[in-house]
Amino acid sequence: MFTIRQLSVLCRAASGVKSWGRYSTLAEDVLSDSTFRIPLIDFSKFRNATSVQEKRHTADEIVNGFKEVGFVYLTGHGISPELIDRVYGKSADFFRLPADIKDQVAWDDPRANRGYVQVGRERVTQSSDAAEIAALRAKAPDSKETMEIGRDWDPVWKNKWPRETDAPGFKETMLTFFQTCHDLHNVVMKSIALGLDLQEDFFGRRIHQQCHNLRLLSYPPIRTSLLQGDGQARAGAHSDYGTLTLLFQDSVGGLEVQNPHTKHYQPAPPIPGTIVVNAGDLLARWSNDVLRSTLHRVVAPPMQKVSATEGVTPARQSIAFFCNPNFDAVIESLPTCTSATCPSKYAPVTTEQYIVGRLAATYS
Repeated sequence: MFTIRQLSVLCRAASGVKSWGRYSTLAEDVLSDSTFRIPLIDFSKFRNATSVQEKRHTADEIVNGFKEVGFVYLTGHGISPELIDRVYGKSADFFRLPADIKDQVAWDDPRANRGYVQVGRERVTQSSDAAEIAALRAKAPDSKETMEIGRDWDPVWKNKWPRETDAPGFKETMLTFFQTCHDLHNVVMKSIALGLDLQEDFFGRRIHQQCHNLRLLSYPPIRTSLLQGDGQARAGAHSDYGTLTLLFQDSVGGLEVQNPHTKHYQPAPPIPGTIVVNAGDLLARWSNDVLRSTLHRVVAPPMQKVSATEGVTPARQSIAFFCNPNFDAVIESLPTCTSATCPSKYAPVTTEQYIVGRLAATYS
């Protein structure tokens, strides 16, 4: 395992930041691509704090990361590596199943947002125009397959589980992980509340219904020539929809984050033992854009040569837990994020109105 100091050096080195001399502030670093970095934060200091003052230090780090970049790395998050490894294993087992078995649990409804999505069906983008998204999908579909899982006790929208005989232990593992990620989301939102000068429990009654989405992602090997066309990517540039995304990366890499200041994409490399956490659209709206919902994408990692003119990208796995407010929660600018000189930029919207609208346009 790495120490927090070693991880900090690794994080800065991977981002091209010199690690000697005076440490500049995050606000200074992100102004240039050569010094851009995603802050690495030890969240155990918040989880184990014994006073509000101790919590506030970490809370300010997290809020500052979302203000300047929209992304942070969390170490000390409390999710065991054994559970994460088990989820990766069960996810890989599912995606290895024959297509006809996976198709039995196919995604078919944006409000439900549950089930298997085959390669090429989704095209993530910032556009909300259905015709434009359809054209993008035809020209440059995302080269990934996914499995979408929601709260299992929903009275209307049911998860689509493969049969236990086809995927032993899959359902049990994913339900355990879903609850674990919700618990972490709840604590991170407490830190954000403190960092925005709100009561620590401000978001609690607005996120407790667990209207989240656990997404298992598999990026199959693909010839690099297929990723070199205009607009091609493993997953196109987009922001996420909800409050936070908890992203678990394997060692392959490929995630890139847009520098909000230069608009150029910068790598967000895997760092052992960490979770990548980014703010989503609804948290940005809640904070009146004090917190950033930053564009990001997945590109091809270094290829493996198969001939003098062609290469193949390695397979990649990731796990994304999309944290959402309650579907009936009204998202409107927080009082601590507005003023006479900075009025609200957004009309109130419910979580359901916003997310279902975006999902309906994203899928074919």
